[in-house]
Amino acid sequence: MSSRVRIKICGITRPEDAAAAVAAGADALGFVFYAPSPRHVSAEKAAKIIRNLPPFVTTVGLFVNAGEDEVRAVLDMVPLSLLQFHGDESNGFCAGFGRPWIKALAVKPDQDLPGVIAAYPDASGILLDAWHPDLRGGTGHTFDWASFPAQSGKPLILAGGLTPDNVRQAIRQTRPYAVDVSGGVEMAKGIKDARLIDAFVAEARKADVEMAGVPAA
Repeated sequence: MSSRVRIKICGITRPEDAAAAVAAGADALGFVFYAPSPRHVSAEKAAKIIRNLPPFVTTVGLFVNAGEDEVRAVLDMVPLSLLQFHGDESNGFCAGFGRPWIKALAVKPDQDLPGVIAAYPDASGILLDAWHPDLRGGTGHTFDWASFPAQSGKPLILAGGLTPDNVRQAIRQTRPYAVDVSGGVEMAKGIKDARLIDAFVAEARKADVEMAGVPAA
């Protein structure tokens, strides 16, 4: 694993929240194109936010069981760097848009996680999130980090219930390629808190230092 854990701030709905995430040092911003989500954003609004981002910020579009036409309609309007599929999509479907993509998987007890990961050989990475019977991400719950695979053949992204208070320990325990946060840096659903974003990034960076063998301040 790289010595620096990447950070994605997901559920961006406002230009000021995007700016705060970039200023704090986030590597990627996530935009939710799933209408039932309280963090849903229209293609028009996402495109406007992305248009004002500086270079070298990865823009991620999140979809949940969207039809091919729906995904392509968003891609026609929004300059996304990466696609994230949070539903029951197959490897073939995810790979059909000519963009790098990651597959989100809900971690369930007694699940054959390596087997599920292996079903997505073309994914650029795998995001592991907490399972919920009704929600597709954004649950605010963690899963048992002891089940996080030490090796999978893919970059692994840790999500689910992360906050400034627990991200440092989460990184130390799981050593992921990246962490993904949404509700843990919000003042209300879909409305980010710049102070929480700053604190989250700072704690993640302390974990980087600790894993490099240098005590963090």
